[in-house]
Amino acid sequence: MVTVGLVVELEAKADKSEQLAAFLTSALPLAQAEPATIAWFAMRTSPTTFWIVDAFPTAAGRQAHLDGPIAAALMASADELLASPPRLLTADVLASKLPG
Repeated sequence: MVTVGLVVELEAKADKSEQLAAFLTSALPLAQAEPATIAWFAMRTSPTTFWIVDAFPTAAGRQAHLDGPIAAALMASADELLASPPRLLTADVLASKLPG
């Protein structure tokens, strides 16, 4: 069961959008290795606007993700790839549908 989530908006520099897309694609194995990350999505809604949406069973699981390797790698590359700082929104999950 998931109770909390994150919604992160990422705005890429115009000439770095494909690099940000590649970074997000390459982060999937890291998300899969996190036991408390129940759902993780990297999405694109425009040529330069990206989103990470993920869900966790507890606030501690969410914090473990925020303290983990994906966030660290993103912040290490933020100045190079992003037009503005990531917009991070914490969320309470009101309802969900997950496989299985």
